[in-house]
Amino acid sequence: MFQVISPATVCGITNESDTVKRVRLSVENNEFTFKAGQWVDFFIPGVPKVGGFSICSSPGLLQKEGVLELAVKYNLHPPAYWIHTQCSLGSEVALRVGGEFFFDPQATDSPVDLVLIAGGVGINPLFSILLHVADLHKALETTGKGFRMGSVKLYYCAKNTSELLFKKNILNLMHSFPEKIECSFHVTQQSTPICPELQPFITEGRITRSHLANYVSGDHLCYICGPPPMIEAMCKQLEDLHVPREQIYFEKWW
Repeated sequence: MFQVISPATVCGITNESDTVKRVRLSVENNEFTFKAGQWVDFFIPGVPKVGGFSICSSPGLLQKEGVLELAVKYNLHPPAYWIHTQCSLGSEVALRVGGEFFFDPQATDSPVDLVLIAGGVGINPLFSILLHVADLHKALETTGKGFRMGSVKLYYCAKNTSELLFKKNILNLMHSFPEKIECSFHVTQQSTPICPELQPFITEGRITRSHLANYVSGDHLCYICGPPPMIEAMCKQLEDLHVPREQIYFEKWW
């Protein structure tokens, strides 16, 4: 299948954390589409290396406003380094979608419950999926049509609360869709007090089998993104909890 390469212009830059920049891109080609969970090849004029970054916004945002968002952690890989040191409003780049890791249910599909497991910046594609889930709930509420989404539980592990990306957005989604969207934040190296708003959702320490066992069943579709050792550990724990292998999807980043 032909992959559309679209020019895009940087139309927003914010600091998502001390080490992560969130970049908003206006996509020029209206044939450019993506599925929640996919990534883009990121072409920068004058930078020979191509970046590969997961999209952290929803397909619905692209349809409505013609924009998508990336959240990129600082490192010396030339495309990431460019985003942190040279990227500015009006910078022109090009994008091409890729990846077989996505959630794209059709209106006639049977309802499904999801488990999303993220480590560090591995939250990016899973946040896109979470936003798409919210869009599916809204579409059903407003039109009575479309895919009937089940419940979603996000397990998200980072070093500390400042490295939990999109945490305010995630809290807002939980409040907007009670009993449909849940989240458990896990921090491994927290040294400062946790703000009261986050406290009910924070667990100190890594995601363990006992955390998953409280919620996961063999009926869940499970998506995992994070460092490879975490993915391997989570896959094993899900299989131990009788989740069939074909219902576990993962994206390895580095």
